[in-house]
Amino acid sequence: MRELTVELGERSYPIYIGEGLIGEASSYFIKHGISKKSPLMIITDEHVAGRHLAALEQSLKDGGFNVVSAVVEAGESSKSLAMLGMLVGKALEAGLDRNSAIVALGGGVVGDLAGFVAASYMRGVKFVQVPTTILAHDSSVGGKVAVNHPLAKNIIGAFHQPELVLYDLQTLQTLPPREVSAGLSEVVKHGFIWDAGFVEWCEANAEKLLALDPDTLGYALYKGSSVKAAVVSQDERENDLRAILNLGHTIGHALEAVAGYGELLHGEAISIGMIGSAKLGLKYGADEEVYTTTKRVLSACGLPVRLPEHYDVDAIMDAMMHDKKFKEGTMVFVVPTAIGKVDIVKDVPVAWVREIVEQLKQEAELQ
Repeated sequence: MRELTVELGERSYPIYIGEGLIGEASSYFIKHGISKKSPLMIITDEHVAGRHLAALEQSLKDGGFNVVSAVVEAGESSKSLAMLGMLVGKALEAGLDRNSAIVALGGGVVGDLAGFVAASYMRGVKFVQVPTTILAHDSSVGGKVAVNHPLAKNIIGAFHQPELVLYDLQTLQTLPPREVSAGLSEVVKHGFIWDAGFVEWCEANAEKLLALDPDTLGYALYKGSSVKAAVVSQDERENDLRAILNLGHTIGHALEAVAGYGELLHGEAISIGMIGSAKLGLKYGADEEVYTTTKRVLSACGLPVRLPEHYDVDAIMDAMMHDKKFKEGTMVFVVPTAIGKVDIVKDVPVAWVREIVEQLKQEAELQ
C-alpha cells in the first residue's frame, strides 16, 4: 500500500492507495475519527452500486457503523440542485446529525455531488472519498465539490476537504476500456504541469496502464495524486498556483456543456482541451515539441485529440463565456511552456481561443 498526505494544517488528510482497502474500510474510518454513534450515508451511483456497495456496507457494518445508502443515476445529470435536495431529504429521514459523515463511493460525479451534500448539510459534516475510477484520483483530492447549472459546469460549489481518501485499486479492474483511457487524461495532465519525467514514463508504460497492470497503475496514481496533493497543500482555494491543475479544462468544460454532459466523458473533453492549450502555447512561444508530445502521449493513452466534427464552434464559445475564468473579453488559460511546466495566462484574447477551436474542428473534418 502507498500513502501520502495533503498538508493543510488542521485540515490535513491521508490518501491511501492499495488493493483490498474497501474490506478494511471500518478500521480506516475509526482511525480517522468517523463517529459510530451517528449514522453515516454512502452516496454512489447505479453502476458502482452493483459492484462495490455491498462490500463497503458490510465492512462498515461489521465495524459497528450505522449505514444508510443512496444510489443516484450515473452521469453528470445527477450533479444538480434537484439531486442535492433529494439527498438532503434522505439524510434527514435517516437521522444524520452534525457528527455524521457522508461517504462518496464512485467516480468524479459522485465525489463532487456527495462532497457538496457534505458541505451543505447542517453547514458542513465530515466527508470521506472512496474513489472507484482512475479519473477520480484527481477529483477525490483537494476538496473541490460542486453541482452543475445548465449554463455552466461546477458553478455551484464549495471547498470541503475529506477526512481521508481510501483508494482501492481492485475497484478499477471492472472499468470499461473507454473509462480507463478517460481517466488517464488527468494522470498524464499532472505530468504535463509538473513532471516531464512522469510524462515520459506514462508514454513508455501506456500499454500496461491501459491493461490495468496493478503495479504500473498503482505507481501512476500515486505519482498523479502526489502532484495534486503538493499543489493543493500550497494553494487550497485556488488563489494562484492551484489554477495550474485546470490545464485543458477551459475548453474541456465547454465541450462537456455543449455535449449535454454525457456524449464526451470528462477525461476525453479534457484531452481535447489539453490539445487546444498546447496549440495556444505555440502562440506564446512554446517549442513545437510541446504540442507534438502532448498529442502523441494522449493518443498513446487512447484519448481523442481533435474536436468531434458535429460540434458547433459558436456553441462552444458561448459555453466558455459562462466559464468562471472568462473576464471582460479575455480568458484565463493554463498554457504549457515546456513539458512539465505551465504558465497561468490571464489575458488570452477570445479571438485566439476561437481560432484554436476552429482548428480543432477543421482537423476533425479532415479525418
